[in-house]
Amino acid sequence: MWNKIKQNLSASKIYFVEIFIVFVLFLFSLSFVYALSLTQFVSLSLITLLFLFILLYIIGKKRKLEISEIKSIIESIRKNQFNSAEEIKLTTSLVDLEDEIKAMFLKTRNDIENLKKLEQVRTEFLGNVSHELRTPIFGIQGYIETLLDGAINDPKVNKNFLLKAAAHSENLNNLLNDLIDISMIESGQMRMSFRYFNAKEYFETIVNNMKNLAEAKGIELLLGEIRPKLELFGDKVRLKQVMVNLISNAIKYTDKGKVEVLIEESEDKGRIIVKDTGIGIPESELGRIFERFYRVDKIRSRAVGGSGLGLAIVKHILEAHSTKIMVISTIGVGSEFSFALKK
Repeated sequence: MWNKIKQNLSASKIYFVEIFIVFVLFLFSLSFVYALSLTQFVSLSLITLLFLFILLYIIGKKRKLEISEIKSIIESIRKNQFNSAEEIKLTTSLVDLEDEIKAMFLKTRNDIENLKKLEQVRTEFLGNVSHELRTPIFGIQGYIETLLDGAINDPKVNKNFLLKAAAHSENLNNLLNDLIDISMIESGQMRMSFRYFNAKEYFETIVNNMKNLAEAKGIELLLGEIRPKLELFGDKVRLKQVMVNLISNAIKYTDKGKVEVLIEESEDKGRIIVKDTGIGIPESELGRIFERFYRVDKIRSRAVGGSGLGLAIVKHILEAHSTKIMVISTIGVGSEFSFALKK
């Protein structure tokens, strides 16, 4: 019993100074007003002290219960005993603190979930990188070993094997460049240089440089009519990276027909469209094609090359331009990728 009283009084000791000052002022004010005798002053002091002792006990008990309640809630949170914030309940006097603890609980829970997602993404990313690196490295290794085993002296195969090894090394180089790009983008280290540029000259240059790639597959690469004085706002270097990715993808997945680059003007924007008559993308896959290393047709994707990072890089670059990449696709009909830039 006495230990309990001591604990309650100990919990109230932070208020002792304030209460003692009030006690002293109270006694002196009574003495001054009523001119108490010494006996009366001593008696009043003892009665007041007893009252203050009881008051301190009650305050300490209340504070001790509140602290115990808070500690219990925090311990339950630490042990993951709550499934939702609504399960956290404190007494009426602690309602403000209850709201803060609920907010802390939700933030902590979200942080943990985000960390788990990041860890999962990291694991998947490392696995994908390892797999993507292994393919060209093993290819190069296989061709070189075959050449060293004697094929280098066979004029029918040596040049062919060297060309294939060179193609794998080029794929490896492209993969590493894309990995560097996406790492810089996601870490915020990729700097953008935004300025206005003439759209007609800019897109004509890109399309003309890529016509050989289309002609090699027997398809047309066309550029739609662009108003000569149209100017768009963006980073020309990074936007070229976007266009090369979109056009090369359109060419890769188009076996016959054409690939078109179009610009549609509105009052304050120009929408750039890359349209093809290719194999199309299933509707169920459209939401995932911008994920790193995601491929719709894995077998064909590897056959035509590419790192699997191109569309992820496109997405990040366009988001840095405060715009989004849009896609419409129909199986067997073709695909249309588009994004808007400020005029």
